[in-house]
Amino acid sequence: MTQLIEDRKIASGSQGEHQVRFEPCPKRVRVYLGPEAVADSTRVLTMFETSHLPVYYFPRADVHMDLLTETDHHTDCPYKGTASYYSVKVGDRVAENAAWTYPDPLVGAPAELADHVALYWRKMDSWFEEDEEVFVHPRDPYKRIDVLQSSRHLEVRVAGELVAETRRPVLLFESHLPTRYYIPKLDVRLDVLEPSELTTQCPYKGVASYYSVKVGDEVAKDIAWYYPHPTLECSKIENMVCFFNEKVDGLYVDGELQAKPSTAWS
Repeated sequence: MTQLIEDRKIASGSQGEHQVRFEPCPKRVRVYLGPEAVADSTRVLTMFETSHLPVYYFPRADVHMDLLTETDHHTDCPYKGTASYYSVKVGDRVAENAAWTYPDPLVGAPAELADHVALYWRKMDSWFEEDEEVFVHPRDPYKRIDVLQSSRHLEVRVAGELVAETRRPVLLFESHLPTRYYIPKLDVRLDVLEPSELTTQCPYKGVASYYSVKVGDEVAKDIAWYYPHPTLECSKIENMVCFFNEKVDGLYVDGELQAKPSTAWS
């Protein structure tokens, strides 16, 4: 038991209410630019920082440093110190200032910063946790998603009209987000749905496609979405339609109008 506790030590630093901490990640994590694995490690640290998404930091020994060239770009963080940047070159491909380190972290910051390398997610081509590709950012081990079948009576109104009604929704509960109500397509007025070119990615659910809703001359742009091929963990929502609680005129559950949540999509 003592050894287990030692292996799970958490490195952390804080200034006031702002916290920066590392936790060991038990997964094998790989990141690619083109065909080349820029980093491949089973010793990754996940950084959790106040008001930031999780970030993977790789031990230098698990990064192909021969693919990295230091640049003259630097940034200063009041909680971690001065970051030095590297461009990543694979063949003819160059990702400018795509990696960074903190060679001299501030006193009070996690000491591991000095010998670990981080990479910008979107400047790389692909990321894998074990053998599954992951999108947008690392999956947060403290974030939970429950996908539950329900028999609650759900109604959705847009521009004053009923556009969806069901007694067989699937409810998706995601940490720190409003409940999302997924509706079978047969219970949605397909005549008001207009396919959108917008797609978004979620590390927990997959790649979402969007619909706008047209009622008369009024168009509510990108107000609904669906996952054609969700992750295995969220397979129950495949091809079901979900409307933004924040944007519809009314979302009723068992006859009760739901308050509009305040989120980044409001």
